[in-house]
Amino acid sequence: MNIYVGNLSFETGEDELRQAFEKFGQVANVTILKDKFSGKSRGFAFVEMPTQDEAQAAISGLDGKSLGGRNIRVNEARPQTERAGGGGGGGRDRRGGGGGRRM
Repeated sequence: MNIYVGNLSFETGEDELRQAFEKFGQVANVTILKDKFSGKSRGFAFVEMPTQDEAQAAISGLDGKSLGGRNIRVNEARPQTERAGGGGGGGRDRRGGGGGRRM
């Protein structure tokens, strides 16, 4: 089961997070999401636990508890939703012209 962990201290590392969750069972994977430019934590992570019972125990036991000086939010991760592809771009015609009268 995949678990979302939010409101993490930016100093919390994967080992510290793993240790907190291992009190409730086996931890398969810990991923702290980082900013792609600075490499610093974005303040949330995903923890994967193999069994539903252990994951639920971790959610119940850790949600709202202090870790690294912050009260973390812990709940079942929702499936990632599809994002609309492509970028915005304006509504400007590429052929030029911006309206108005030409003289």
